[in-house]
Order: sequence, then C-alpha cells, then structure tokens
Amino acid sequence: MNPNIPSKVTKMEDLAEHFKDGMTLMCGGFGGVGAPPSLVNFILDLGIKDIELISNDVGFPWIGPGKLITEKRVRRIVVSHIGSNPEAGKQMHDGELDVQFYPQGTLAEKIRAGGMGLGGILVDVGLGTLVEKGKQKVTVDDREYMIEPSLTADVSIVFAKEADVYGNLTYDKSARNTNPHVATAGNITIVEAERIVEAGELDPECIVTPGAFVDYVVPSKGVDWQWVWELKRADGSPNVPHKK
Repeated sequence: MNPNIPSKVTKMEDLAEHFKDGMTLMCGGFGGVGAPPSLVNFILDLGIKDIELISNDVGFPWIGPGKLITEKRVRRIVVSHIGSNPEAGKQMHDGELDVQFYPQGTLAEKIRAGGMGLGGILVDVGLGTLVEKGKQKVTVDDREYMIEPSLTADVSIVFAKEADVYGNLTYDKSARNTNPHVATAGNITIVEAERIVEAGELDPECIVTPGAFVDYVVPSKGVDWQWVWELKRADGSPNVPHKK
C-alpha cells in the first residue's frame, strides 16, 4: 500500500455516527439492482427513522431501499415511481408517506446538478399542468421553463463493483444506473464495494466515479437483487415476496 494514498476503507460499525433520525438519504439503484444492501440493512439495524429518501424508485418491499419503506423508517420519498413496491403505495394512500414524483430524466438531472454544485435545472415537462403550481419560471430565447432546484443529501449510499482504497469506483453493467450521480450528491458519500483493491490496480479508463467524491468504502456482504419473477415457493411456484 502506498503510504501517500489515504485509505477510505473502514468498518461498517464505524459509520454509525453518520446516520441520524430525520436525515436526508440518497440511494443508488434501479428496481433494487445497484442499491447497497449491506448499508440498507445497517441503517435498519441502527433503528434510524423519519428518513427523507431520494432514489430513482423504492425497489420491491424486500429488496433495496424498499426495506426501509416496509419497516416504516421513511417519512418522505423523492422518486420517479413506486409501482414495484405496493407497500409504498399503501402508505401513500393511508397518509403515512409523503411522495414527491418527478419524471425519471428530471430526477436524474436534479441529482446530477446537485453533485456538480449547480442551483438547479430548467425543464418544460409539465408546463400548462398542475405541475407548474408554485414553480419559479424563466424565459430563455423566447421559450418558457420551470426552475427545478437541484437535489443533495446528508448521506449518499451507493454500490460499486470495484473500489480502490482511495474510493475510485467501477460499476457492473446495469448496476451502474443512478449510482454515479448519487455518489456525487451527498455531503457524505459511503460506498459498498463488491471488491476492494489497492490504489493503482484499477484501469484508469474504467473508473467512472473519481475517489474525490467518496468519503468511505466498506466491503459488501453480498447482494439481494432477486427479481420478483425469479422468486419461488418451496413447491416451486413463483412470485412470493420474502425478506432476507
């Protein structure tokens, strides 16, 4: 190990101080795939509640950040959809969960803008509808836009295929999804990595997230990205939700 390269690798239990009731939490992933399961389970074990969650979606009830919804640890979510998690829909209709929807591209851009230090983005999706209520507007080249403020979080949690000790990250196929944006937009960014290597071992051309955005790296205890159509009962019949 190069002594001139600071190591960001730490133990899971040493991260407890960064998770607090009422925090804003940003989570990578898409349908659970690419979400950091060990970190989600750690937050559950800590008993953290009243979370404001920012994520593309809330996975399934037993996969990804969906577990936080199922256990009623979340008071508000900012998402593009909740269709794969009926528990989120139930809590929304029962008035237990505040849900803010954005088109997926708008949500991704709001997160990207937050990570790049921008104040917001200009969008025209929703003009002339109830979406524009309360939104500030500007005109650029004779075209009207709504201003959508950028999104940041107290803590961002992401999953990476590989991380070096400085926090440079690579991702695996579709598990890359929203993770690169989310990794940039947290006041604290914590990475759960499938494989951790020494500095200099990753191909620079394959690094997606520079380590400058990362504060801590922890080893993964394994993923739980089993899709609903892959689940089986003991008798072999499909589609029974379960928790791990």
